[in-house]
Amino acid sequence: MIKKRFLVLGTFLAITLSLAGCSAPNLSMKDNTGGKAQAEEGKNGKDVSEMLDDKDVQAKVNEINKYIDNYYYFDIDPEVQEESFYDGIMNGLDDPYSVYYTKEEYQDLLEDNSGEYFGVGAVVTQDATMKVSVVRPIKGSPAEAAGVKADDVIVEVDGTEITDQELSLVVEMIRGEKGTTAHIKVYRPSEDKYVEFDIQRAEVENVSVDYRMLENNVGYISVTQFYENTPKEYKEAVEDLEKQGAKGLIVDLRDNPGGLLNAVVDMCAYTLDGGNIVTTKDRDGKITSSFDDKDDHCIDIPMVVLVNGNSASASEIFAGAMKDTDTAELVGTTTFGKGIVQSILPLSDGTAIKITVSKYFTPGGNDIHEIGIEPDYEVELEDRTNAVNLDYEDDLQLHKAEEVIQSMM
Repeated sequence: MIKKRFLVLGTFLAITLSLAGCSAPNLSMKDNTGGKAQAEEGKNGKDVSEMLDDKDVQAKVNEINKYIDNYYYFDIDPEVQEESFYDGIMNGLDDPYSVYYTKEEYQDLLEDNSGEYFGVGAVVTQDATMKVSVVRPIKGSPAEAAGVKADDVIVEVDGTEITDQELSLVVEMIRGEKGTTAHIKVYRPSEDKYVEFDIQRAEVENVSVDYRMLENNVGYISVTQFYENTPKEYKEAVEDLEKQGAKGLIVDLRDNPGGLLNAVVDMCAYTLDGGNIVTTKDRDGKITSSFDDKDDHCIDIPMVVLVNGNSASASEIFAGAMKDTDTAELVGTTTFGKGIVQSILPLSDGTAIKITVSKYFTPGGNDIHEIGIEPDYEVELEDRTNAVNLDYEDDLQLHKAEEVIQSMM
């Protein structure tokens, strides 16, 4: 399986990213370790300070610096060199979910999780080949208005090729002040051609929940990402649909790369009728946290959850909890398989790191990392792997979900 990095861009904003499946600022889940991860310093692997004190390492660093001083053509930015050293420590973990954030990147991450930002508004992903693709433009965003489409591959930003750039760097290149313009060039596989856009950055409210009534008293809710404001939007959608007479509910998590742990736990608690939601364990197998349903509310009408290979992280927590507690049937394709949790740990100088601290397990005790969650009803779409901007007539997965929900009502 190719690991992907998801990000919501506020320029192509900002994930979540993270996943973000979210192999990246996908965005990662909030720190629920209470800072305990810091207490493990030096226990796992070789201590970096020991390496710096090693004479052979010092000699090699001095040799490299000598060649740079004598032969390197361009000017050197000491600050960039220093930041790359910290990047290197994290890259050495060989974990795409563990990363270093500069002060600016950390502040951007905090801003992105709030659900509001300045940018063009799109969710993007980066796979193992460094290809950056659009998962979807955000509804009502400048990117959508400009004509950006799902599966567009970003190749240039303001005239600079980005085909070998890390996702966080691409984000920084596209970011800018409100009212400024980002010139973005994409390759559109569906038409086998390149398309260029001039997109004016604007304030974007990242509304993550959309809903409507379908036929036969079936309510439909689409959740595109898990932000701080998502549980409130989800609850309002459920209440409105029930007032409209919904006797069954379809929750669509297709192409949802994940988001905040506290957001999905809140939504699960609102939906479930008691029991466990998710449990996390550290590298020694010790339970670090267990989230149970402590909400008095539950959804007592039949439910179906739609998932696909782009449903990751927090989406899989929701889907796993619904499946293991027999609250809902799952329809679609096997989910992404991101079953690990990251903590964002601020450093003393205003920077931060995000590191993998635990695995999570569904209520049934299932480890889904790099495995995913299989749906109860496997349904493929024709000639595509995402459901973005899919016409209702062509949505075979949604049609199957309607069929299943009807049999449950």
